[in-house]
Amino acid sequence: MYTMGVDIGSTSSKIIILEDGIKIIGNIVVQSGTGTSGPTIATAKAKSFLSNNNLTLDDISKIVVTGYGRFSFDIADKQISEITCHTKGINFLVPEARTILDIGGQDTKAISVNDKGQVLQFFMNDKCAAGTGRFLEVMAKILEIPLEKMGEYDRLSTSPVAISSTCTVFAESEVISQLSKGISKENILAGVHNSTANKVCGLLYRTGIKEKIVLCGGVAQNQGVVRALQEELKKEITIAPHPQMTGAIGAALFAYEEANKNL
Repeated sequence: MYTMGVDIGSTSSKIIILEDGIKIIGNIVVQSGTGTSGPTIATAKAKSFLSNNNLTLDDISKIVVTGYGRFSFDIADKQISEITCHTKGINFLVPEARTILDIGGQDTKAISVNDKGQVLQFFMNDKCAAGTGRFLEVMAKILEIPLEKMGEYDRLSTSPVAISSTCTVFAESEVISQLSKGISKENILAGVHNSTANKVCGLLYRTGIKEKIVLCGGVAQNQGVVRALQEELKKEITIAPHPQMTGAIGAALFAYEEANKNL
């Protein structure tokens, strides 16, 4: 049996194709999200993947969609919230997880879960871009550093500067001011990562942090943020396998459960 999970986020669209609720056979990411052509491109790529494996959408038993754009993805059988899907995906990948931190393009979620993978409580930072992927994108643009190189620059820092503002607009002014003083990009970027960690850890502290702590979302690929989070928390953080795909994985698992209801 094949099921599909789709996560239409703010900045990217992700699709997982699952076989028998266990094996991931398709893993598709499009760097465009809701409100753009991302969902359309992702669907086309999914159809192409299926065709290359002698399959069609008719072979997919159920499709579940999550994320900001879930209500605009009309080929899905069901829509489920991203909190629920990320938790499901993490429980599948890292069953020992008790605290989940999801740093996405436009929001951050801190989720406390029990030993059955059920949500106990969660907190979201969805009113401001601070502590999100968007915040880091803005800072990278000012510093003229490719997003995929941010971790490398962070490792070269010798004396991170303090970025006191968590507001994207004010932080942008701070970074420009630091550059004008001749402060190295490496030290400024490490300060940006520290500021990000300080902001998102505020959400984590509200959950009453329990280990194991698992990080997911696209920002999990930034080792500078991981470093800053671990220093702020003074605890080890586990990066989820396929960190950008956890919501789509959870959606595909829910799709499998939905399909089995009809058997």
